[in-house]
Amino acid sequence: MVKLRAINYSSSLLKKIFPLFSTAFFYLLYYLISTVKFDVQIDASAIFYDFLLQLAIAYILFSISKRVWTFLVIQALVMGILYVGNAVKMSFFGGPIMPDDIFALRSLLLILEGWRFFAVAIPLAAIASLLLFNFTMRHWSAYLASLLVILLGITMAYKPAMILDPLDKNIPHSVWDQRSNYLFRGATLYSLHEGARYFALSDKPPDPDEAQIAAEKLLSTAPSLKVKEVLDKKPFTPRNIHIVLLESFWDPNELKKAKFGANPLASDFRKLWKNAGYSHALTPVFGGYTANSEFEVLCGFPVTKDTVKFERQLVNAVPCLPHILADKGYRTIVSHPNVPVFWNRVNAYRNIGFQTYWSIQDFVLDDMNEEFLSDASLYRQVLGKISGSLDNKQPILDYIVTYFGHWWYPLNASRPNKITSPSKVEEVPHYANTIYYKSRELMAFLDQLRQRDPDGIIVAFGDHLPFLGENFAGYVESGVLPSNRSDFTAAMFKFYVSTPMIIIDGKNGPVKIGSLPLYQVPKLLLNMINYTEPSIMDYVTPLPGQLVRPSPGGLHFNLLTAGEVDVCKEPPYSEACEKSTEWLNNVSIISNDLFIGRQYTRPKHMSIKPPEPLLEDLVASPLHANDVVVDH
Repeated sequence: MVKLRAINYSSSLLKKIFPLFSTAFFYLLYYLISTVKFDVQIDASAIFYDFLLQLAIAYILFSISKRVWTFLVIQALVMGILYVGNAVKMSFFGGPIMPDDIFALRSLLLILEGWRFFAVAIPLAAIASLLLFNFTMRHWSAYLASLLVILLGITMAYKPAMILDPLDKNIPHSVWDQRSNYLFRGATLYSLHEGARYFALSDKPPDPDEAQIAAEKLLSTAPSLKVKEVLDKKPFTPRNIHIVLLESFWDPNELKKAKFGANPLASDFRKLWKNAGYSHALTPVFGGYTANSEFEVLCGFPVTKDTVKFERQLVNAVPCLPHILADKGYRTIVSHPNVPVFWNRVNAYRNIGFQTYWSIQDFVLDDMNEEFLSDASLYRQVLGKISGSLDNKQPILDYIVTYFGHWWYPLNASRPNKITSPSKVEEVPHYANTIYYKSRELMAFLDQLRQRDPDGIIVAFGDHLPFLGENFAGYVESGVLPSNRSDFTAAMFKFYVSTPMIIIDGKNGPVKIGSLPLYQVPKLLLNMINYTEPSIMDYVTPLPGQLVRPSPGGLHFNLLTAGEVDVCKEPPYSEACEKSTEWLNNVSIISNDLFIGRQYTRPKHMSIKPPEPLLEDLVASPLHANDVVVDH
């Protein structure tokens, strides 16, 4: 009897300490994978606290689990996402998983194909199904564990300062260097810390007084017009505007050590770009999140946070560029051969004023590079679709978002590799060959478009730099970037967000604009058609002598008149950074008011309702889920 009790006691003790052994095993395993495979090594000073928090999570899961083996699988998956998932994210984009990435998950699943889709979907589905399968409330510890989880969730959502303030007081925090934050906290404490910060700093609509004060400050910085300038202003002149967003378009020749066998860029593109003064767009993102570049080039406001603006920060109908032009009689069209709901584009495009949205089901998929429609086919089909408007001299905003050129840079049999490179980073030659075709297909389209519409305004730009291997491997190989954003110089921060941009002013040819933040493009386009009415773009008139570029990771830099780059990370700031920080704070207030608030600062003459779709758009093709239809 005594022996039986001893056996039962030993079995009970083993069961109670089982989470300790499993946590230690998985922590060591994933730590090694993160360090060896992805060069992401949590600092030794963070391991003790990080492990204790992970152990607490293990005991909570263990308390509500019916079966030990199921608990083990769930723990392996959860810790794998926390430690390996963060390492993967850092190797791709330079920073760990942020709370807003949860909202971007749906779009990630939409874009992934084959094994990549299942690699992401299966762990998530397994965690959810196993939690339901294994859940039990048979023991008092399960009730206690549930109480702790619910209490933490309520505190995080409604009183995040109770968590955030003591953590910020005792743990160093870098506003702009999330990778270091992760390494010096560990995955668990980092997730808790940034989760609380997310709720504490979530964007809120401003009240009328706050919005009015910000508006007055921003408008006061705009240069006042002299009497002669007012008298000399030309009347509004409608001209077609064609905007081409080029997926991952960049100049691979920046990679000097790649030693390409031939020039990837088409010679006629380089000639045209030279005539434009080798102008560059300063984009809000690196390696992905195309929708943020779209938001800036269409709405004229900077993206200041690592969040997809289309997803949850564009809930109102707003007088962005498409809306302004539609009110002036333009036909506003967007073309993108992807699934229509990706990045919430159906709602976002409607809210900013597009009348027609042609997505994947509106194109003949006749020239595919795996799942990506070629630019050549996209351009040909779009030109055919807008021919009626061109022939009828109806002004159009023709906005094209290309899909070909997306990582992992596949090509079909009709596009054999033309560019060789001894680079050890496999993405480098793949990308160079993609640009070989992408630049040539663009130039063929521009030649056709300029013949059909010689007075039209054309904008073509890259949405972000390409992903070239883990931890910026392709860039590191050529010495243009280090593997860690913490080591970037001022010039590197500019390089990190600079893509080729060409603006063609009809028969006047290319415009030399230098380096221009994307959010400054809409105002430039309105000026080119002599639009002089008040617009929301007036709020982002540049500060005298400096252009402000918020950059991925929570910092911004100023491009000064003399060409210097002044990086603004955290106080104490330079004089230029103090001005730009205040300017950005006021811009954020106006942005929140316009896009998620009550729109106190919207120009009074502008309707807030999206424009009606044109009758010819409804007749041309049957309605389906992606059509933009507005009820009045």
